[in-house]
Amino acid sequence: MEQLRVRPSTESDVAEIARIYGHYVRHSTATFELDPPTRDDMAKRRSDILSLGLPYLVAERDGAILGYAYAGRYRPRPGYKFTIEDSVYIDPQQVGHGCGRALLAALIEICEQGPWRQMIAVIGDNANVASLRLHERFGFRSVGTLSSVGFKFNRWVDSVLMQRELGPGSSIPAAPS
Repeated sequence: MEQLRVRPSTESDVAEIARIYGHYVRHSTATFELDPPTRDDMAKRRSDILSLGLPYLVAERDGAILGYAYAGRYRPRPGYKFTIEDSVYIDPQQVGHGCGRALLAALIEICEQGPWRQMIAVIGDNANVASLRLHERFGFRSVGTLSSVGFKFNRWVDSVLMQRELGPGSSIPAAPS
């Protein structure tokens, strides 16, 4: 068996990315989307992330895509340009086998080489213990809970906000752009 490998995603990975994400849309509160996006929708989302110079990664073993992660803009206004939001999704058969750790570690490492200073995790559902623990392992701290902001599967769902500094964080001013 080949070792787990994290690499930049390619267009040929999008169908598997859409399959993995579709599972979470249909079966979990990790996302508040109600209908799985199409392969073309996911390709556009990926392209939009890459056009901002942000990373979009996959984890693979033996040619199979086991999960993906990316960083996106936290908010569109210019004052937020140094803050990004991470997203990590793992094939449900691979949860608990180190794929999330490998993806988040690589994502943070890449983002720390860029101009970004804060990374935010917006975790759907305070019962999503696996995601909460994964982020805690990488130095994210809970900074608040937005109560009952989502409605899915006939129930109200919270969002947990977690945050970690990247590189020097806010210890020094950002470089002018």
